[in-house]
Amino acid sequence: MRDLKNKLTSSKNTKNIQSRKGKSFGYQVLGFGAGGSVLPMIEATGGTITESGDFRIHTFTGNGSLAVTKISGCSSENAMDWLVVGAGGSGGDGGTGEAGGGAGAGGYRESPGSATGSYTVSPIAGGSAVTASVQSYPIVIGQGGTPGLGGGNPAPAPVGNNGGNSSGLGITSAGGGFGCGGGAAAGFAGTGGSGGGGNGRCGPTNPGNSTGKLGNTPPTSPPQGKYGGNGTPSPGNRGGAGGAALNTGGDANNNPDGSGGIGGAGALSSINGTPTARAGGGGGGAQSTPPGNGGAGGLGGGGQGGKNGPSPARAGAANTGGGAGGNSCGQNAPSTGRGGVGGSGVVIIRYKFQ
Repeated sequence: MRDLKNKLTSSKNTKNIQSRKGKSFGYQVLGFGAGGSVLPMIEATGGTITESGDFRIHTFTGNGSLAVTKISGCSSENAMDWLVVGAGGSGGDGGTGEAGGGAGAGGYRESPGSATGSYTVSPIAGGSAVTASVQSYPIVIGQGGTPGLGGGNPAPAPVGNNGGNSSGLGITSAGGGFGCGGGAAAGFAGTGGSGGGGNGRCGPTNPGNSTGKLGNTPPTSPPQGKYGGNGTPSPGNRGGAGGAALNTGGDANNNPDGSGGIGGAGALSSINGTPTARAGGGGGGAQSTPPGNGGAGGLGGGGQGGKNGPSPARAGAANTGGGAGGNSCGQNAPSTGRGGVGGSGVVIIRYKFQ
């Protein structure tokens, strides 16, 4: 009996001993040090804590810290996988004769996931897990970009804002680029984690403002986002869509019915135990005559573009990093012509706790 006990306590894994009647009983041994003392696993506080099997997950939707108070005596048990998503940019304001572009999603960066069990990771996962040490890791959550003051305002009112950066465990994901606004002072879309979409312009002025902008700015490997789609020049005046984690923003000229560009698709991960899409691009604003529909927001929290009349541009979904929708051509009043607000970012950390 002593030999059997020694064999059981020498293993780090759960072992089932089968009786002759087919019944089983289990022993779980987490690892023993000198004198038979149990070695600790990672213990930490911070964020919203959930569990999935043998793994503990900390989800941060606001600024905070991951306070690690204990680590394992076995270095292989101290791996922490991570997902860091920046905030989405603001959608482009609508203007007289010009629809706003959809905003780019926040940058999307994720570890490969192999260190903390089998779960779905995005195709753009890269880097490596972080080895935990006893310390407090600061967590910053980017806030969604806010739009300009409406296309009816004079220069430079229609210019929007990029989303804020998110960071944790030494990894930073950039905020998404803002969509190009309509109106005489439309300017250009913004670069960012994913790029903002160009506006739909009327007339030959500002020839560059219908062009979507680059994502993956600053550059990371794998890339943290894609570029925005192009708007249409006159006639048409439809906004391009924002770029996203996996796909570029849709060009407005792909929608001959007058609709804005369709937001790029975000990435899917189950790091928190549930498959969830994040970092979708915002849809472009619609033309006004004949009226079209706002471009659909991309999978992963992208906001829908606005339609002239009763359907304003939509915000990116909170804590997805989704880009906001651009407003429609003809929505030029300061009170109704604003683009949507970008979705805030998120940081998720996962490790083995038993």
